[in-house]
Amino acid sequence: MKETKQAPASPEATAALHAVMAAFEGFKEANDQRLDEIEKKASADVLLEEKVARIDRAVASAQGRLERLASEGRRPALGGASPSTASRSPSPFHGEEKSAFDSYLRAGVGLEVKSGLSSAADSGGYVVPPQTERAIERRLMAGSPMREIATVRTVAAGVYRKPVSVDGVASGWVAETAPRPETDPAMLKLLEFPAGELYASPAATQTLLDDALLDLDEWLAAEVEDAFAAQETEAFVRGDGVNKPRGFLDYPTVTDGTQAWGEIGEVLSGADGGFAVEDPTDRLIDLVYAPKAQYRPNARFVMNRGVVSAVRKFKDSDGAYIWLPPGRAGDTPTLLGYPVTEIETMPAMASGSLSIAFGDFQRGYLIVDRAGVRVLRDPFSAKPYVLFYTTKRVGGGVQDFDAIKVMRFGAA
Repeated sequence: MKETKQAPASPEATAALHAVMAAFEGFKEANDQRLDEIEKKASADVLLEEKVARIDRAVASAQGRLERLASEGRRPALGGASPSTASRSPSPFHGEEKSAFDSYLRAGVGLEVKSGLSSAADSGGYVVPPQTERAIERRLMAGSPMREIATVRTVAAGVYRKPVSVDGVASGWVAETAPRPETDPAMLKLLEFPAGELYASPAATQTLLDDALLDLDEWLAAEVEDAFAAQETEAFVRGDGVNKPRGFLDYPTVTDGTQAWGEIGEVLSGADGGFAVEDPTDRLIDLVYAPKAQYRPNARFVMNRGVVSAVRKFKDSDGAYIWLPPGRAGDTPTLLGYPVTEIETMPAMASGSLSIAFGDFQRGYLIVDRAGVRVLRDPFSAKPYVLFYTTKRVGGGVQDFDAIKVMRFGAA
């Protein structure tokens, strides 16, 4: 068996990991004292509650720093170098194409058909070189939590259509020489994922553009990464599907076990706007076992950091904490043994909110990228700055409604 070795963690990531583990040990000690006081006196001391909250914020801060370092480590530079050496690394494409694109970005001239850069007549501007487009996609993959856990497909059309079998294909047993009767045909539905247009307008001064040491391809990829990632993540979670992806929380939800195709099953938290006072962990276990067995091996929790802060205090029936920090740099925290992905656009706990999702998002959610990132150089609208109107077409939606379940914060 071939052994796969993980790249050694940086000293900063190792230090951040130790900080997370140390903070969590302090949190457990303080929270245990709080729980003991609640058991003995029916309430905890205010100062102790404040101490637990303060240490919890320290755990969250240390975990956030660790995740930022991990994200920076995954974020590639155009030249394939580490982020720390990105500014000193050459771009992987040179010659006529590189020279033409650089000339266009710096001075608005130099693009010709022979350079391999086509114009985008429908929206203005020019399609960026394939290397720059791939760099933007890789950076989005590292910076967008939904892109890390969902399926991402690149297509050439504006709408991606996927036929799916609603009831599955019929089958049966027969003897060796028995006739094979025709089975009922599968019921097919056609899912459509239209691509909406995402845009950003990073700005630069002409002095910056004239700097020969600046790799403009990498600068453009880094600038649009932050803007695109924030908009995408919001749409993948709660988008209404109008000129944007449809978020998985926008689909109808019903009590798990009663849902039809096109609906997502939900499990109640046991209390309006929060967790049940008695045995709150039981409802999370119900959520874990809501998806069918084939979806659980690759399943994960999705929630924002406020909800993580709440579940971090819970214990199982044996008295062990159900939230655990990562065991090594590059890993993610776990809840009941499943990875936790923090997405800040998930709703906060409130009456009737859908604040926790669980399931196999790789099978459940599809992100569609239409090939081609366009750039229009605009030196006129915001003088003395030069704007680079950059557009990318992205779609998304649920492709398997059995793969994702949600928790609604309400009482039975």
